[in-house]
Amino acid sequence: MNKITPCLWFDMNCEEAVNYYISTFNGSPNKNAESKIISLQRYEEGMETPGIDQMVGKVLTVIFELNGQRFMALDGGPTFKFTEAISFEIECDDQKEVDYLWEKLSAVPEFEQCGWIKDKFGVSWQIVPKRLGELLGDPDKEKAQRVMNAMLKMKKIEVDELEKAYKGE
Repeated sequence: MNKITPCLWFDMNCEEAVNYYISTFNGSPNKNAESKIISLQRYEEGMETPGIDQMVGKVLTVIFELNGQRFMALDGGPTFKFTEAISFEIECDDQKEVDYLWEKLSAVPEFEQCGWIKDKFGVSWQIVPKRLGELLGDPDKEKAQRVMNAMLKMKKIEVDELEKAYKGE
C-alpha cells in the first residue's frame, strides 16, 4: 500500500477524468495491475460548499488506482488549476505502450516535449520507455550523451531512434 497518495483537484469534471484514466490504463498493452475505483463519495443535499453552487451529485472524493498507484481526486470548482510543475511519470515496457499512452493521453500538442504531455483535463504526464533509463545509465558517457541529445530533440520518445544514437548511427 502506498503511504503517499497524490490528490487531484478537478473543476467539476472529476468523475469523467477518473473514468477516462481507468479506461485508458486498463486498455494499456502492458498493464501490470487492474485500474479501478476503490471508493466514491458525492456531495449531498445540505452539504455546504462556500462559494460553489450546484455541487450536489458531484464527486466529493474518489479513491482510485491506476496500475496499482493509488490516487484521490475531487470536484473542487475553479479555485485551483493543474500546472506543469507536477507530472506523473509512466515507465513503459516498450514502444507499443509508449505509442498507446501517448495517443490516449496527449491532448495539447504544443506542450509535447521529451516525453512530456498534457491531457485534456490539464494533468501533465511523462511517457518514458524503460529503455531510455537503461541507455542513459550506460557507463560509456559518450554513448549516454548521444542518447540524451537525441531524446532532447524528440516530442514522443522513439526507442529505435535512441538505439541509433546509442550506436552512433
